[in-house]
Amino acid sequence: MAFRRRTKSYPLFSQEFVIHNHADIGFCLVLCVLIGLMFEVTAKTAFLFILPQYNVSMPTADGETVHYRYGPKDLVTVLFYIFIAVILHAVVQEYILDKISKRLHLSKVKHSKFNESGQLVVFHLSSVIWCFYVVVTEGYLTNPRSLWEDYPHVYLPFQVKFFYLCQLAYWLHALPELYFQKVRKEEIPRQLQYICLYLVHIAGAYLLNLSRLGLVLLLLQYSTEFLFHTARLCHFADENNEKLFNAWAAVFGVTRLFILTLAVLAIGFGLARVENQAFDPEKGNFNTLLCRGESQTSGQEGRRDATPLLPSQPSPAWP
Repeated sequence: MAFRRRTKSYPLFSQEFVIHNHADIGFCLVLCVLIGLMFEVTAKTAFLFILPQYNVSMPTADGETVHYRYGPKDLVTVLFYIFIAVILHAVVQEYILDKISKRLHLSKVKHSKFNESGQLVVFHLSSVIWCFYVVVTEGYLTNPRSLWEDYPHVYLPFQVKFFYLCQLAYWLHALPELYFQKVRKEEIPRQLQYICLYLVHIAGAYLLNLSRLGLVLLLLQYSTEFLFHTARLCHFADENNEKLFNAWAAVFGVTRLFILTLAVLAIGFGLARVENQAFDPEKGNFNTLLCRGESQTSGQEGRRDATPLLPSQPSPAWP
């Protein structure tokens, strides 16, 4: 499975060899895990990479349902989906973005930004659809009180845990992609900043058992980011097209208001009134005044810094 047509060969395991073949290497590793499913001796280990671990059967009125908690084995599952993300990144780059960028005849600076926004448009769109499906089916939108009631939310439905693992895998894969894609040195600090911020806040919501609130906030954040990067791509196709940037500026303000309101409502009022307020890591309870204050402050600062620009600033897509 070759992702790129190569006219030049490189020494085995050299720097250029790894850069040009990293997706193929990742595909081989994924294929080895999938082949492991075929044999009884290795199937148990292969499932460790593919499926979420720490499942618990919980009795319900209709029988039993399976929920999941987090643990160290999640790192193995995240590692597997990092390679999946690397492969999908290469597919999008090779079969979509490279073909479009050739027709646009972009400069090196614009080409780098085009690839960045192109990848993020695909990711944000798929994440918004997936996240919206999860919050609707789990009833988090129709019952906002469920975002803080019965905290800590230690046991997660399969789709919630799997969503968080895939989110962590994507943003972790974005770190080596800065090297593989040969991102310009001037662009690395900015991209590194929002990648790390997403990692910290997604991991924080997952580990602090604030997964329900995190899902809704991610839905709002990703919706805004999708519109921004879509506007950026349209600007590359037509430099006079600024309508989507104006639409994004309006949506940005409304979304930030919703995020601020929801964070204050859930953390500042909801969790503050929950009876079980104690620091108990063994039970997954982090509902203390200090933790609530840090979560609310860092969440608002992180979402502000993770945004590529403010409405009053000139677009980074412009020359």
